[in-house]
Parts: sequence; structure tokens; C-alpha cells
Amino acid sequence: MDLNLIGRNALVCGSSQGLGLASAIELAGLGANVTLFSRNEERLKDALLQLDVSQGQQHQYLIADFSNSTNVKDVISHFMQKGNFIDILINNTGGPKAGNILDANEEEFLKAFESHLICNHILVQAVLPGMIKSGYGRIVNIISTSVKQPIPGLGVSNTIRGAVASWAKTLAGELGQYGITVNNVLPGYTRTARYNSLIQGNATKQNKSTDEIDQQYAESIPLKRIGTPAEFGSVVAFLCSPAAGYISGINLPVDGGRLSCL
Repeated sequence: MDLNLIGRNALVCGSSQGLGLASAIELAGLGANVTLFSRNEERLKDALLQLDVSQGQQHQYLIADFSNSTNVKDVISHFMQKGNFIDILINNTGGPKAGNILDANEEEFLKAFESHLICNHILVQAVLPGMIKSGYGRIVNIISTSVKQPIPGLGVSNTIRGAVASWAKTLAGELGQYGITVNNVLPGYTRTARYNSLIQGNATKQNKSTDEIDQQYAESIPLKRIGTPAEFGSVVAFLCSPAAGYISGINLPVDGGRLSCL
């Protein structure tokens, strides 16, 4: 199986922590040169130290706030104008705040649309010419299982994540002719800081311990456990490898079988 990414250049968004960082670590482990992209420079510096360099990889980072698409566009434009080349793009942005859809105002939808779909689109347009020229490209979007099965209490997120999934499927149809694949990976419960915050919040609401809530979540999963960031990152890295060259346009859940739909 050809998993070799030596000489490939990856741009990983939201990579100072969580699933973005886990994906960056796995990509670097396969030999890729990784450019981390997030808004917190101190966390980016720490994340950079976690990336493998044993195969001569060279890593760097970019700073931008994904709530501001103009900022993202300026940063990536400057980066590409300096002669940088990207083979692999991992789109990943923190989710919109929770809440029922009827309680959401227009501004919440517009902000989420900008930070997710618009920023994703800006980045694809920036890196696409190089991918087309080389005949190799991998675009992976980290979204949510809500694109298959809406999650109660996440009205804005369900809506915007669905739009991103449809955008990605459309891209897959347009870019396949250039040897570029586009796929979405849908995380389930995974042990990240966001997950810890989620169980802490629910523990407070239900007057239970975090261990009880953690076990409650684990029991809702056929595999009876919470996933690890490394397991998720490995799936992302595989989709970016030559071995996954005939996989495109899919929504792949990494959720231990929790989704009840096909």
C-alpha cells in the first residue's frame, strides 16, 4: 500500500489543537511537509514541535482568524505569491455555537457561512492552480456527522455543515479530471478539548460526574468507547495518500458506528 507523502506539502487548518493537529501529526508521520494554519500563535508554536521531522520534513505555520474571510484571503494569497506549493488541503474550523435553529438570528448563519464555506472556498481557489499543474491534489474537509443525521440543539451547525458537504461533492465532480480528490471526514465523539468541555457541561446540567457522562456517551457507541485523535488523524492522512487515489466525493464517518443511518 502506497502511503508515502514524502515531498508532498500539506496545509492544515485549525491545526493548533484537536482534530486538526491530530491530522497534521499523521500527515507529517507519512513524510509530508506541513503548514499549520490557525489564529493562536503560541499554540501553533507548540504544535509545530509535535510534528515528525525524521524524514527531512520542513514545517511552518500561518496565522489568521477564520471568522474573518478577508484576513484568511490576505494570508493565503501572500503565502502562495511567495512561491509556496500545496498538494494537500485540510479544511477544518471550529463549529458554530450550540442552540435550537429557531432561536438563531441571521447574523449567526452569516458568520458560520463565512468561517466555514467561504474560507474553505478561498483556500481551494488559492491552492488549486498548483494541484492542477502537478496532476495531484487532495482536499479533505473535517465536518460533522450532522451532514448525514442532524444533531439536536445544533441548528446553525447542522445547516452550514450540510452546505459544506454539498459544496465538496460539487467540487469532487469538477476536479476529478485533474487527478484531485475531494472528501469529507465526519468525526464522532473523540477525546479532544472540545469533547472534554462537552461532557463537563452536561455533567453540570445533569448533576452527574464527568466519568458518568463519559460512560453514557461510550455506551451510545457500538464500539463502546470514545475515539482518539490519532485514530481520526489516520483516516484523514490515508485519504491524502496515493493509496486513496480512487476515493472521491464521500462523507466518511469516523464515529465507532454511532450513526444509525446508512
